[in-house]
Amino acid sequence: MLPISPEALQFIVVTGLSGAGKALATGYFEDFGFRCVDNLPPALIPAFASWCLSNDVRRAAVVADVRSAPRAADHKNFVDELESALQTLRGDGLKPQILFLETDDDRLQKRFKETRRKHPLTDELGDLTLAIAAEREALIHLRERADKIVNTSHVTPRELRQIIEKTFVADAQNPDAQSAQMLVQIESFGFKHGAPSDADLVFDVRFLPNPNYDAQIGHLSGQDQPVIDYVLREPLTQQFQKHLQDFLGFCVPQFEREGKAYLSIAIGCTGGRHRSVVLSNWLAAHLKNSGFRVGISHRDILKPRASQAPTNATISDIAAADIAAADTAISDAVNVDAATSNAATSNAATADATTADAAISDVTTSNAATSNAANANAAVSDARLSDANVANANVADANVADAEILDASDGEMAERG
Repeated sequence: MLPISPEALQFIVVTGLSGAGKALATGYFEDFGFRCVDNLPPALIPAFASWCLSNDVRRAAVVADVRSAPRAADHKNFVDELESALQTLRGDGLKPQILFLETDDDRLQKRFKETRRKHPLTDELGDLTLAIAAEREALIHLRERADKIVNTSHVTPRELRQIIEKTFVADAQNPDAQSAQMLVQIESFGFKHGAPSDADLVFDVRFLPNPNYDAQIGHLSGQDQPVIDYVLREPLTQQFQKHLQDFLGFCVPQFEREGKAYLSIAIGCTGGRHRSVVLSNWLAAHLKNSGFRVGISHRDILKPRASQAPTNATISDIAAADIAAADTAISDAVNVDAATSNAATSNAATADATTADAAISDVTTSNAATSNAANANAAVSDARLSDANVANANVADANVADAEILDASDGEMAERG
C-alpha cells in the first residue's frame, strides 16, 4: 500500500481542560469516520501521524492534555512538548488543527463532584479548585494557538456534535477530502442571555432601532420579511453594513492567510430575536457571495420575547382601564356606604323600637307597680278603718258598760238611801 500525501490527511488535536468534554468530542469524531487515539503523549503524535499516512487513514484525531505528562508535576512542560510535536507535523507537510475545549470553573467542579472522578492534578495540589486553576494557567498559550475554542458550559451534546461537524467534517459530497478553505461561522445571540465566550469577533448592534417595540411586528423574528425591512431600511443600519463590509473585507482574508481554519463571528442585540438575526443572515449572504465558506446559527431566536414597551395607545388603554377600575371602586364604595347607611338606619330604627318597647314595658311595669301600691295602700286603709271601727265598737261597748255600772251604782245608792 502506497502512503498517501500529507495534504490528504486531516489531523485534529483535541485538547483543553479536564472535564470539558474531550471524551465526548472524541466519540463524535469517531462517528464521523476519524481514527482516534485518547491520551496520547505528545512525543508519540508524529509516529501516529506517520502510521496514518502509511495505512491510508485520511482522518485522524488525537486527545492530548495534562494527563499525557509522565508525572503530574510535569504538566507545565506539556504545552512545550505538544508544540514541538505539532512543529514536527508541519515540517512533514501536515496541517494539524487544534480543538480546544473549556468550561467555567463552577461547572467543572460540579462535573467532577457528580461523576466522582479525580482531576489529574489533584494528587499534586490536593485541592480541586487549585487543580483547575493550575491546569487553566498551564494551557493559556495552547488556547491562543487553537483553531477552534468551544466553551461547553452551556453547550448540549447535540450542539457540540454540530459544532464539530460544521468545523472539521468535510463536505458530504466529497467526504474523503478536507476543504482547505477557512470556515466562517456566524452566530446571532442576545446579550441578555450572555455573550458567546468562544467567538473571535463580537459585534454589538443594540444601538439600532428595536422592532421588538413595534406592536405590529414585535412578535415576529428576524427571519420574517417585515422585521427584515424594518431593520434594513434604517439609514443607521446601512452605515453599519458599509463599515462592517470594509472591516471584514480586510480582516477575514488575513485570518485565512494566517492558516486559521475556523473564524467565529457573533452579532448580538438585546434578546437575540430581531436585529442580530437580520444582520447575521445578511452578513452570511454577503460573505458567501464573496467566495467564503460560511455557516450560520441563531442561538437565541427561540427564547421568550422581551416585554413590550408601552406605546401611546397602550398608555391610553391603561389609563382607561385605571379610570374604569376607579369608577368601579367608587361605585362599590357608594354601594357599601349606602348599604352601611341602610343597615345603620335599620339598626337605629330597631334600636329605637326596642327602646320604645322597653319604655312602654317600663311604663306598664310602673303602672302595675303603682296599681299594686295603690291596692296595698287601700288594703292598709281598709285595715285601719276596720281597726278604727273595732276600736269604736269597743269604745261603744265600754260606754255601754260604764252606763250599766253607773246605772247599777245609782240603784244601790237609791236602795241605801
